[in-house]
Amino acid sequence: MIVDERMTSFINSYASPNSQALDELERYSIETNVPIVRKEMQSLIKFLLATKSPKNILEVGTAIGFSAVLMAENSPENSMITTIEKYEKRIPIAKENFEKFGLSKRVKLLEGDATDILKELKGPYDFIFMDAAKGQYINFLPDILRLLSKDGILLTDNVMQEGDILESKYIVERRNRTIYKRMREYLYELTHNDNLTTVILPIGDGVTISIRK
Repeated sequence: MIVDERMTSFINSYASPNSQALDELERYSIETNVPIVRKEMQSLIKFLLATKSPKNILEVGTAIGFSAVLMAENSPENSMITTIEKYEKRIPIAKENFEKFGLSKRVKLLEGDATDILKELKGPYDFIFMDAAKGQYINFLPDILRLLSKDGILLTDNVMQEGDILESKYIVERRNRTIYKRMREYLYELTHNDNLTTVILPIGDGVTISIRK
């Protein structure tokens, strides 16, 4: 947690309630210890989708399908969501959830490494949500920017590594230093790319919102 927990709890107390489907998925995530987007991130996604009304959405990192369901519920009924997942054990669970909640025709799950899959996609996508392996964000970025529509939004979660990104690399555990280095590179590229305007927000574990200039 990079933001005062009391403040976060207070803000979340005003969040709009979720659907029964999302509540069910949240309970499952707690029981099985599978991370999903935090409450404050859910509110941000709902807000951005309301302002954008995207028709073509790309998500990198499906997990059990929580955020894909969230985006489907808060985007136009004719919108399509393409989501990518590598972890084999979670793929059938996500598929089952999309089927269970009547979203199989609107959500397309691509199985495999996003590094390879992104190169094959054509796009464009007017909303892209990055929520996968943090150390790979910088490697995904060239294809992500190729796929982002000219007026699209790129939303990236977990950019603060639970606060590690604020520290000297010598304080960060050795096993996390590669992710630390790559995330700093990713943030630098987003904020110094001549074609992007990016804001970094201390929401949840840190998020970035990027649009084309």
